[in-house]
Amino acid sequence: MNTCDLEALLRENAYPGRGIVLGRSADGRSAVMVYFIMGRSVNSRNRVFLPTEDGIRTEAYDPAKLADPSLILYHPVRVWRGHTIVTNGDQTDTVRDYLCAGKSFEAALRTRTFEPDAPNYTPRISGLVLPDGRYALSILKPAGGDARCCTRQLFEYDAPLAGAGHFLHTYMSDGAPLPAFAGEPKCVGLNAATAAELAGRVWDALDEGNRVSLFVRYLELETGEADTVIRNKNGEEA
Repeated sequence: MNTCDLEALLRENAYPGRGIVLGRSADGRSAVMVYFIMGRSVNSRNRVFLPTEDGIRTEAYDPAKLADPSLILYHPVRVWRGHTIVTNGDQTDTVRDYLCAGKSFEAALRTRTFEPDAPNYTPRISGLVLPDGRYALSILKPAGGDARCCTRQLFEYDAPLAGAGHFLHTYMSDGAPLPAFAGEPKCVGLNAATAAELAGRVWDALDEGNRVSLFVRYLELETGEADTVIRNKNGEEA
């Protein structure tokens, strides 16, 4: 399989927005999960990732600077019965609730649409990793930039290959308004041996002025043991 260089893709794009990478480690033993957020406004940059019992949540680094929490405070990662949900908004909870009710990932996302942040109408990107390592990615975005219609795309990967994954992000580049991601998720190489190594590579490749927080997890499929790394720009120099 031909793969792209994840670090190169990140270095070439100063503002991919929020991004998800799902795949398999080079040794084939672990499911790999990456989620990062970037920000241009004070409100967006004023965030950190904090661990929770079932994943992570975003929180305001400085509560005094928090303006509108509606689209920036949520649980990006939640685990339910071996299923890992990774999203860029509160649709994480929608997916979890649907799984709890015996319903599907795609059914949950049919109840949601892109974010109401005109004029960008930020896409909602979501991922689901099954206990056996199979995974799916989804994007909900305006059809051709027209907010009157939502395009819903689902990409399922039922035979993940060792050392490879798929990368989906919200914006093609910086802009005004921000252009929504287009096309299929990019197939990327994942040859880092550990979560810490991959986190270091991704963090360094993200634009220094816009990067905010990063989550990386290697989940060993046989044992369920998780190796997790969280990086936050806020407080990093403290």
